[in-house]
Amino acid sequence: MAVRPEGTPVWADAMFKDVEVAKTFYGDVLGWTFGESSSEYGNYTQAYKNGKAVAAVVPPMPGQDDGEAQSAWCLYFASPDAAATAEKIKAAGGTVLMEPMQVGDFGSMCLAQDPAGAVFGIWQAGQHEGFELEGESGSYVWAEVFTREPAKADPFYTTVFGYNAKKMQDEDMDYKVFDLGGDPVLGRMVMTAEDFPPEIPSYIQVYFAVDNCDKAVEAAERLGGRKVFGPMDSPFGRFAAILDPQGAAFAVIDVRTTVGEMPEMV
Repeated sequence: MAVRPEGTPVWADAMFKDVEVAKTFYGDVLGWTFGESSSEYGNYTQAYKNGKAVAAVVPPMPGQDDGEAQSAWCLYFASPDAAATAEKIKAAGGTVLMEPMQVGDFGSMCLAQDPAGAVFGIWQAGQHEGFELEGESGSYVWAEVFTREPAKADPFYTTVFGYNAKKMQDEDMDYKVFDLGGDPVLGRMVMTAEDFPPEIPSYIQVYFAVDNCDKAVEAAERLGGRKVFGPMDSPFGRFAAILDPQGAAFAVIDVRTTVGEMPEMV
């Protein structure tokens, strides 16, 4: 597998107080199967679709399971040098929450926060190169930074990862896409006071591809999840935003069911 350029979304994982509940939920909604948990690495458990690694789930770290740890998906961006990227994050006004650390032979990681509060990870690949499947049912397909402060977030991401930014020509929303000279790799949506209660912090929404958005939402609700938005048609696909039973936000999208013309980006 070719090394992904710096700033390319490369992996996603989530912390859950009840990993078994999470496995049941995502197994049904996204068709995932799960490998053995790795006790050496905090019971980190990989999820697979058709035998290919697509994400991971993990219980809280010791001392973190006293109610303070909120379940959430974390998107990791590729880096050729996690330590160097961590320094760029600090220089651009971000915060490094967990300094770069080696994870066995798998690679090196760090956790960070952009100046507007969205948390993300950095992954310098070793033996673990990241997603083995993308864009197909049950795997990662897209992500968006949801932020209240685009004036802080936009220059941060373009500075740290060298993204080009293009704005969608739409009077009703402030939406940008970032690219690395080719296809878009990340979206950015401004959170409005009307749509997002003030207690919801900036975050990165991870989208997983599904064959049928409505059926995925039905499965999620049947298993204790909650629909937050959608299902809605768009030129990019039919999608919906969901909270899983433990409060982790994610989205599902059927990219094959598209409605309308693609908006212009300038």
